[in-house]
Amino acid sequence: MSSDERSDAFELAEQLREKLLSEDPSVVGLNLGINCGQAAGQTIMHAHIHLIPRRDGDLLDPRGGVRGVIPDKMKY
Repeated sequence: MSSDERSDAFELAEQLREKLLSEDPSVVGLNLGINCGQAAGQTIMHAHIHLIPRRDGDLLDPRGGVRGVIPDKMKY
């Protein structure tokens, strides 16, 4: 992504964060996930960002952030 594209993407993520927090009071945190490169787990080389709304108690142990947000999908 170019510098402008990255800036726009993060601005959009911030706008979506504000929308989520204002529309759903159960959302009390968010994970922002970006995989860049094969070594980071990216399998199809394209730009995308995961904005994952989090709620108190949605996982027994939220430590590890994005890596553990979908336990059934986690391999490590």
